[in-house]
Parts: sequence; C-alpha cells; structure tokens
Amino acid sequence: MAAKEFIVAIELGSSKMTGIAGKKNLDGSIQVLACIKEDSSSFIRKGVVYNIDKTALCLTNIISRLEKQLKTHITQVYVGVGGQSIRSIRNVITKDLPGETQVTQDMVIELMDANRNMKYPDQEILDAAVQEYKVDSQLQLEPVGIQCSRIEGNFLNILQRKAFNKNLNKCFETANINIAEFYLAPLALADSVLTETERRSGCTLVDIGADTTTVSVYSKNILRHLAVIPLGSNNITKDIASLQMEESDAEKMKLKYASAYTENNDIDNNMKYSIDQDRQVDTRKFIEIVEGRLEEIIANVWCQVPEEYCDKLLGGIILTGGGSNMKEIEKAFQNYTHIEKIRVAKFVTQTISSQIPEINAHDGRMNTVLGLLAKGDINCAGRELDSNGDLFATQKPVQTETASEQRRARTATELPAGVIRTAEEIRRAEEEARMKREEEERIAREEAEEKAREEARIRKENSTWNKIGRWLSNAAKEIVKEEE
Repeated sequence: MAAKEFIVAIELGSSKMTGIAGKKNLDGSIQVLACIKEDSSSFIRKGVVYNIDKTALCLTNIISRLEKQLKTHITQVYVGVGGQSIRSIRNVITKDLPGETQVTQDMVIELMDANRNMKYPDQEILDAAVQEYKVDSQLQLEPVGIQCSRIEGNFLNILQRKAFNKNLNKCFETANINIAEFYLAPLALADSVLTETERRSGCTLVDIGADTTTVSVYSKNILRHLAVIPLGSNNITKDIASLQMEESDAEKMKLKYASAYTENNDIDNNMKYSIDQDRQVDTRKFIEIVEGRLEEIIANVWCQVPEEYCDKLLGGIILTGGGSNMKEIEKAFQNYTHIEKIRVAKFVTQTISSQIPEINAHDGRMNTVLGLLAKGDINCAGRELDSNGDLFATQKPVQTETASEQRRARTATELPAGVIRTAEEIRRAEEEARMKREEEERIAREEAEEKAREEARIRKENSTWNKIGRWLSNAAKEIVKEEE
C-alpha cells in the first residue's frame, strides 16, 4: 500500500549518502518507513561535495529507490549541511542610545541584521546563534523593555566556504530535487542526542565520522562553539593499512581488534593479529598505531573547546557517530581530557520504531539523519506511483506545491535556529528586497518632486515681481471700488 504522508531526510556523509523516510505519529514518536544508503566516497570528501554530477546521480538513485519502496512520489526533502570548512566565529555589535532609552524589538532586530551583514572573505554566514545581550553592564537573554544607554549584541556566526554551499545547492538543482529545508546537521544531531541537563550545565558533543569529527560546545542551553576537524575513523584505517595491507583488510582489522585504550601490562609482546591466513602483524605495533592516531583526534577535539569552558563541562563529553563504537573510547577521552563524565550516545532521544536493521543497530551511525528526520514538519509525499511501477516514465509526475513555494521568502533574521536558506529562497528574498527598495525609492522620489513643486510655488508667490503684481492688482481693485 502506498504511503500518503511521510517526511524525507538526506545526509551527505563522507563514506555513505543516506536517505530516510519516516512518519510522525500523534504521540510524537517516529515510524521509519524506508532507508537507503549508497557509497559516496568517490565524490564527497570530508563531508563536502567535490563532484556535482556524481552527487546528483547518487541523489537521484536514492530518491528513486525510496519512491519504489514507498510506492509514492517524493516532492521535497530535508537536507543536512555539515562537513569541512564549517566553523564558528564570535562577533559583537554595539549600539549607543540617547539617555535612558527603552530597548525595543526593532532595536534587537537591527543588531541581528547588522551582524548578518558582516562580510567574511570567501565565507558566508549559515546561521547566527545569539549568545546574550549586554544592556549597559548587565548580560540579558531578553533585553526588550529594559532601559539603557548602550546595548551590545553577542553572536556566534556559523560560517562555511561559499563555494561548498554553492556546490551543494547545485547538486539538488541538477538532480531536480526540491528542498523543503536545509538544516545545520550538527545542530539537528545535538537536539536529538543531548539532554536538557547536559546543554544547560555545559557539555561537548563529539561526532566522530569517517573523514571528519564535529565538535559542538554548549553552556546554559546556548551553542558556544562549533568546529569540524578534518580527521575521522578513516584516518585510523589508513594508518593500519601502512602495515602492508589493503585498506579493506585494515578496516576489518580495525573493527575486530582496535581498542582506544589498552593497559601496557595487558599487551602480550609475543602475540600477533592475523591479517589473513598467511600474514600477521605484531599486536603492540597495531595498538600503538591505533592509539597514536586516536590520541591525535582527541587532542584536536580538546583544542576546540574554548578555554573558559574547559573546567565548566558539568554535563561532560558526549560521543556519537560511527567512530564512537571503538572499545574503551570513554577511557581514552578520560585519560586525555581529565573529564570523568563521558557518555556514548548510541541512539537518539526520540522514540523510533522500525523494522530496518540499520536503524535498530543503535550504533550511533544513524543519529544525524534521524535528527534531521525529527526536524521535518512538512509532508514530502506526492501522488502515488504509476500502478505499473514504471519509475522511468518520460512524463514528469504532477507534484504538489513545495514548502519553499508555499511560504514567502524569509529574511535571515526570521529563520528558526539551525535553518539555512536555499539558493532559491535567497534569490526570492533578494528580489523582494529589490522590489521593496524600488518602491520606497519611487515614493521618496514622488514626495521629493511634490516638495519641490510646493517650494517653487512658495518662491513664486514670494518673488518681487509676484508681489508687485499682487500690489497692482489690489490697487486696481481699490480704484474701481472708489469710482463706483
């Protein structure tokens, strides 16, 4: 039976591209209906699209396979944005006010607009997280209504290279896939695996992927820092492969033998691990390679935690992603960071039901795409597939109006946290802004012309010749009146 209502989310990972479809139930739980994975290692590196055509083809294949399982056309999808080059940078915008002025919502929006208009070389602002506002000398989260003579907005701008974002948009345009919404993948993940207590008391979320590791630092329920490190579990595999073996064999050995931490006394110098029937590798050498690379990853993670929060992580460090499955990963992080509270988030906090093995594995690999699915709130289902099952019909199916077509183009300050405008939405917003600007200029021009005409009339009335003319006219009237 064809599904008539569902949400579709897509994650573009460095090793796998994942498409997932699920239905939200009235009790808030999510039923996963279909999940498709395809290898992406040849066209996505470190979470970034490098081959637009191959990526578009992969996207098309995933959508086609999902539609076949769902027996329904897909009208639009939710997409996670992440990968290399995403980073955060703090910015402060200040406004002096006359005397004791009461802060209004318009003043706050003005600060937000000024921050959004900041220019960074070759970078664009994907999202801006408000840290707090400084009203005179007091920090406030909600400054509206407070009297002050100076207001300061503190923002955390999340940036990405313009070329990477442009390539991502181009892929979906090439594949002819409508975007319901772009969403910052690290924020969707955080909302799905972190508890309210962890975010409030201070924590660091570490998502260890294939080619990248994403670090998100939270305190008082606010994102304080975000960075993507170009190191992941694949780096461990490549290091193991340096022991004269194929990467496929190295990956198998990593999954079978690798441990993030091993006590020195527990290492048997005479023991060897088998690569295959004919080859072996020294256990100590293998352990040193694995632990050496993992320590490098942990060191880079810890460097990303701002100094003022290093001793304030009462919520601890939360690990997730495929790389968090390594044995003794908690111990390795404890030893390096000296943070005792380490938790591995194997699954999202939402209630998920599914018959799909990848979902039920609860190994952290599906957390991001499930977080994206949870963010969706617009139906992505179109009409039912042709009863003959012809997915390759030449006539394009009639699709329902998409989310981006239904809503007006939003300004940057109107976006919910984590949501990124698509290229089409930016174009429409710029067009609307241009039309509004032209209308304002037209009105201003007409008012200026009217003012000029009025000033000319007044000048004419007050001119010497005009005064003489009025005097002569009045004198003539008086003469006529006396004669009568």
